[in-house]
Amino acid sequence: MNYKSSIEVYLSKLKSTIDELSIDSINDFMNILVKAREEDRTIFIMGNGGSSATASHFVCDFNKGISNGKDKPFKFICLNDNIPTMMAYANDIGFEEIFVQQLKNYFLKGDLVIGISGSGNSKNIIKAIEYANGNGGFSIGLTGFDGGKIGHLVNLHLNIPINDMQITEDLHMILDHCVMQILSN
Repeated sequence: MNYKSSIEVYLSKLKSTIDELSIDSINDFMNILVKAREEDRTIFIMGNGGSSATASHFVCDFNKGISNGKDKPFKFICLNDNIPTMMAYANDIGFEEIFVQQLKNYFLKGDLVIGISGSGNSKNIIKAIEYANGNGGFSIGLTGFDGGKIGHLVNLHLNIPINDMQITEDLHMILDHCVMQILSN
């Protein structure tokens, strides 16, 4: 079977969406992250499904990739990496509570909370964003589609302007690598 035309369509959509990204928002994102590092703030990050893998990847890239050997490291914590803790909260309280309950244990005024949600409507991420906003934190949303509820709640919104989950997830990962590579220099 010949898949060439389908491959071309996908790559074309990916390329055209890259051209629609907000360079200003990415620059703001980078400056906020650098400020958090300079102020010794913790950066909490989370996602569901494929976005949880992206959140974990951010932590690896920032805690090791950028921070290794540096006097002032980034302090990223991925709230979806401790599966037993998440499952305990999900089982005993509810899935919508898996991130906010962890924030209640560790979050300090001035910390950052980054929620990655392709749809922008993940209830467990919305609750964590609301908690951060209500407790003196700074919230960032990485979304796709129309940004959903998260796009209206966060202090900084980085939206992938396409109604396609795979391209949204691709570009969230590209955002991680773009920022990592620039901040590593």
